Amino acid sequence: MIKNKSWFYTTIMMVLILTYSCKQQKDNEWISIFNGENLKGWSPKFTGQKYGENYLNTFQAKDGKLVVNYDAYEEFDNNFGHIFYQEKLSSYRLRLEYRFVGETVAGASSWGYKNSGVKIHSPHPSELPLDQTLLVAVEAQLLGGNGNTERFTGNVCTAGTHVVMNDSLIIQHCTNSDYPAINDASWVKMEIEVHGSERIIHKINDRIVMEYAKPQYDDTDEFARELMENGHSRVISEGYIALQAEGHPVEFRKIELMKLDE
Repeated sequence: MIKNKSWFYTTIMMVLILTYSCKQQKDNEWISIFNGENLKGWSPKFTGQKYGENYLNTFQAKDGKLVVNYDAYEEFDNNFGHIFYQEKLSSYRLRLEYRFVGETVAGASSWGYKNSGVKIHSPHPSELPLDQTLLVAVEAQLLGGNGNTERFTGNVCTAGTHVVMNDSLIIQHCTNSDYPAINDASWVKMEIEVHGSERIIHKINDRIVMEYAKPQYDDTDEFARELMENGHSRVISEGYIALQAEGHPVEFRKIELMKLDE
């Protein structure tokens, strides 16, 4: 029997308040989601490979960086890869630094030169078909310069999806930002701010370069139709983030997440 009920209930209330306060702090603070030592919390999926198989050790943790490495490849052979963070997200900010290094692996498409990206609101990798190539999700595209042609970074690309800009449905595959791609191997800061389906913002080196809303599945895409038939909403408000491996070595570091308590 509790002799001092007033003290007991006051203590319980304090614990609940502190618990809520800690949650609020966690939801509005940057946390590292890559430990720099291994791929804990991240899972790969490659074209033609089962979910969880890190084909030819493409994704590696090395010197504090999450690395896309093609040293073990003789030829690319359309082995497109993605590595997924473990948690489904809706409203958040993601920031990281990236840089392109080395040369495109033999057999990769010419468009794969210094080409990577961050997928937003992706389906879970366990839902993907074995022969998946382009991941059906919105992409914050990361490009490096080639020193010859005009290229931009922080673009939005839409495999199997569409987005809305200025109240217009955008159905073209990629829409460029106005931020020039970096030619050398210097680190570039990327931040993505996501408010469910209502607003998505790309920043490069702290400058807003792209803004859009209402990411949605393209019903002319076979896999997008399948996702909707399996219960996914046409307008996409949540999902997983994934980093791409499309044929050119790329390095990521300082991968941090801030959950928004919307």
